[in-house]
Amino acid sequence: MLKKYLGYGLVAVLSAGSFAACNESSKDTKQEEEVHNPASQTIPAEAEGLLGRWDLTVDKDGKKAPSWLEIKLSGFNTLVGYFVGDSGSSRPVGHIKLEDGKFSFAIPPQWEGGKGDFTVQGELAGDGLKGTITTNKGNTFNYSGVKAPYLNRTGDVQWGDPISLFNGKDLSGWKTSSDDSQWSVKDGILINEKAGANLITEQKFEDFKLIAEFRYAEGGNSGIYLRGRYEVQIEDSPKDRHPGSLYFGGVYGFLSPNAMVAAGPNAWNRYEITLRGRLVTIVANGKTIISEQEIPGITGGALDSNEGEPGPIYLQGDHTGVEFREITIIPAK
Repeated sequence: MLKKYLGYGLVAVLSAGSFAACNESSKDTKQEEEVHNPASQTIPAEAEGLLGRWDLTVDKDGKKAPSWLEIKLSGFNTLVGYFVGDSGSSRPVGHIKLEDGKFSFAIPPQWEGGKGDFTVQGELAGDGLKGTITTNKGNTFNYSGVKAPYLNRTGDVQWGDPISLFNGKDLSGWKTSSDDSQWSVKDGILINEKAGANLITEQKFEDFKLIAEFRYAEGGNSGIYLRGRYEVQIEDSPKDRHPGSLYFGGVYGFLSPNAMVAAGPNAWNRYEITLRGRLVTIVANGKTIISEQEIPGITGGALDSNEGEPGPIYLQGDHTGVEFREITIIPAK
């Protein structure tokens, strides 16, 4: 009997020791988790200067094409990011390699088609970036980049007088992106018959409220570009689809609406969009679906990557037909 009690006692002592060791291990793990959080990340020396958002300009055989890159630190020393080309939406970059001061990454094609990856290489050049983009078809283009501005605004905004961008009669105040214009005015409605040129205001704006009433046919796909750089998506999105940044009311590839509130094809829809700095609020058909969210960078199809400058309103006409009956802007003073 004594042996039995001694055995139980030994087991209890060992168990207590193991429990204490587990507690100590848990405490160490917990302390590590508390110490190593994103707010206290130490930037590796070789990555200093690279982290952040970059507005890129790509030289495509003499033509300037806008692009955008964000480089972020994941964990201790892994670089990841997001990339926007001159077309398509923001695409994630799973790993950015950094060696001898030069970075590189590969991304699969999106709407460009074809097989194989795109390869982006670059390095710091003073306060900017320089590098090359090689397509999956073997074409190589040089690019330069500057740090994207924060566009922070302070104080209360003062709004000016409303300006009607569409007079209901003709295309006064607008220009087309090419000679392939399908835009016309009929019975007070601005009509894009089919895929063709985009329509761009001659006037440029900085901060503003924009009101637009539009309709699209079944399968319609268009958009409104704010400052010519940030597309608010117009699309015939099924109402039972989960909201997404590529669908109705989204800021293309970046910001998702909180609900699908499209009135549907062949019905009039209404956007009330407020843009101040990078913060955008979108009210669609009477419901706020995006509220003061930051737009990280330009979207595919942007006219340029000069984010610190005023820009025009432009209506996408190179996808499908679309109609507008009101386009009114209220600039900030």
